[in-house]
Amino acid sequence: MTEPAAGTPLPGQDSTGAPALLLVGGGAARDHGADSTLRTIRAAHALGLAVHLTDLPEALAAATAVTALADRVSALDHEKPEACAEWARSGAAGNVAAVFSSREYAQEAAATLAATLGLPGNDPRVVATVRRKDLCRAALAEAGFRQPAVMLCHDREQARQFVTGRPGPWIVKPRDAMGSIGVTLVETPDALDDAITALPAPGAFLVEEYVTGPEYSIEGVLVGGRPTVLAVTAKYVTKPPLFVELAHALPAPVEPEVHDGLAREAAAAVTALGLRRGIFHIEAWWTEHGPVLGEVHTRFGGDWIHLMLEHVLDADLSETVLRDLLGLPTQVPIPTDPATTPRGAAVLFPTPPPGTVTALHGWDELTGLPGVLHADPQLAPGDTVPPLTDSAARRGVLITTAEDARTALDQAHRLAARLTTTVAPPPGAPVPPPTPTPMPVRQEQDH
Repeated sequence: MTEPAAGTPLPGQDSTGAPALLLVGGGAARDHGADSTLRTIRAAHALGLAVHLTDLPEALAAATAVTALADRVSALDHEKPEACAEWARSGAAGNVAAVFSSREYAQEAAATLAATLGLPGNDPRVVATVRRKDLCRAALAEAGFRQPAVMLCHDREQARQFVTGRPGPWIVKPRDAMGSIGVTLVETPDALDDAITALPAPGAFLVEEYVTGPEYSIEGVLVGGRPTVLAVTAKYVTKPPLFVELAHALPAPVEPEVHDGLAREAAAAVTALGLRRGIFHIEAWWTEHGPVLGEVHTRFGGDWIHLMLEHVLDADLSETVLRDLLGLPTQVPIPTDPATTPRGAAVLFPTPPPGTVTALHGWDELTGLPGVLHADPQLAPGDTVPPLTDSAARRGVLITTAEDARTALDQAHRLAARLTTTVAPPPGAPVPPPTPTPMPVRQEQDH
């Protein structure tokens, strides 16, 4: 990538000092969120930017590894975009050259801050639409994209009205959440009440048609206002009624028809929605009628997809995004092609059964092995493993790489089979085997 000439002022630079990247909601303490933030900070520093990091006070206090690298830290509630705008208008943000966030719940605040400061970013109204699943579905349907029927419900009676006379099954889920939290498959109207009771918080929720077919996500970047799909990722999830993601493989080992169809649909959707800056991560299904888009996100994919993507592309995506925001010459990474890309990656979450951990074996031996990008048990003796109801309940992460994604995923399963986690089950529960086999994953189409 072309670097600016020595001494060339970056946008926003003045006599008060180095311009800053305002990194909104950057106080991630651990796991993929912290890794993504650290990569963004390093990219900003390499471009000559200071980093002004914001988050809630408690998040900042816990994220010492991240805050230690920031040049300035401010407490700011990113779930209140208008309060963030007032903070920026007061001058508290300082000399800002670019605004960015890879945090789901900070996307509206980041867009609002960029608009308030007169800096490049996505239209806050577009981001607000994208972040509300029902509004995003309506916008996509109006633009001609296949979408499941969905209803924003405020009570059980509205949910019953939606399913009445409509063939099931259906999905009940929160209007604004991620990580499979509160997502439940409902087979019959009689099961509707239990699914609503299982929602993580009171208030409005969604009921929508259940889409069958293998699940994917599409990863991409926007440079110069134009989307480029960089990869399609295969998802492997638990069996219904829950949909917890237990593995991902990138680039997805699928036929060209599936890969290209998903990529075209995602790029067209990003354009139709009006997104023009940053990263996009779009969930989708492949059905007998072709692609059906799910949720749209204006951030890196979670579950360490950012690390797998950068490894496979051999590119720094944070640098790509920041250069575009700064108006600097930007080279878009070459997209992956499952048939020709010389490497693939996979992530597996080998979660043990619920209970209290009494012993761990094998994880230390994985560190430094060829083809292992990252391995972390995310557990220690005495820790409690909760029931596997959503992504937050998973424990253990293993990221592998090989000449293709299928081989990388096979390697991850082989290595996970060598791990031993001894768990004392909750009172009254059966005693699990000392070396649990990773839970089965579902991918109905994996060519």
